[in-house]
Amino acid sequence: MSEDDAKAKMALLTPSLTYDDLSNVDLVIEAVFEEMGVKQSVFEKLDEVCKQGAILASNTSTLDLDKIASFTKRPEDVIGLHFFSPANIMKLLEVVRGEKTAKDVLATAMKLAKAIKKTAVVSGVCDGFIGNRMINQYQREALLMLEEGASVQQIDKAIEKFGFAMGPLRMADLAGGDIGWAIRKRQYEENPNMVKMVVADRLCEMGRYGQKTGAGFYRYEPGNRNALHDPEVDKVVDEVRAELGITPRKISNQEIVERCVYALVNEGAQILDEGIAQRASDIDMVYLTGYGFPVFRGGPMHYAEEVGLPNVVRAMQAFTEDRHTQPGFWEPAALLAKRAEEGKGFDAK
Repeated sequence: MSEDDAKAKMALLTPSLTYDDLSNVDLVIEAVFEEMGVKQSVFEKLDEVCKQGAILASNTSTLDLDKIASFTKRPEDVIGLHFFSPANIMKLLEVVRGEKTAKDVLATAMKLAKAIKKTAVVSGVCDGFIGNRMINQYQREALLMLEEGASVQQIDKAIEKFGFAMGPLRMADLAGGDIGWAIRKRQYEENPNMVKMVVADRLCEMGRYGQKTGAGFYRYEPGNRNALHDPEVDKVVDEVRAELGITPRKISNQEIVERCVYALVNEGAQILDEGIAQRASDIDMVYLTGYGFPVFRGGPMHYAEEVGLPNVVRAMQAFTEDRHTQPGFWEPAALLAKRAEEGKGFDAK
């Protein structure tokens, strides 16, 4: 972009500190902190000042869009527009359709995505929608294997060798550990039986939020994004293993890849079965355009079909013997088990 072009584009932006300036806009995208009370105050104000017919969109990544819509008198005009970070680079736009979202609002959101050159995928409402609901399981398996005996570096290198742009722990440092921590604390409260991510929580308690604080699962030097090994993290991992009574074992790179990727596949099958995603290829597009899944592998659902769904199920059944995981997680989702037995793909009728 030339300097003149950049200045012309910037001149189209009108910053403001008052909601009153939003009274006549066609679309508002809220992108405040991921906490329901904060969302409520914003949407109640938007409902008060925005004209009738304006689309009120939320950039929430995990929260209940239907609850957010209920803070307004026009839930039919509320939709989720979940941009992926960094938004100027990432192609994915998760369009979250609420229970009362009007068809014309959904159609407008899809047209908007095309206009701004994003790849739009429609999701239903659930905790984390398609992408973050699945990545939650992927990250959890990585963190559990860290407690079981793998190192931070081994986990990331195994996943990067598989083809991901970035391993799960480097990704957590890039996104910001405090974001995941806030989500986990909410989930722990909502589900007391949820296995706690002790190492990740401990690092956050120490103020290690990743790149933005210069320390997370790795350490970072000022002005440099290179992830450097930090013995402090090894010390925390050793302490947590001792507290949990875990004797570290040797974990193969194959196990790291299978547990992380098949965690995505199993949750994806559950999402399909619930109708949160319309088709398996939608899930694949989310992962190819928003999460750095290796393009040559076609996305998690396509990859599982290439491996063979019966082989995926067999591998998962072996993981059920590990007691250090979320109870019941490695039971194959009903759709996965059914398609494996039938010898068909996920989208078969």
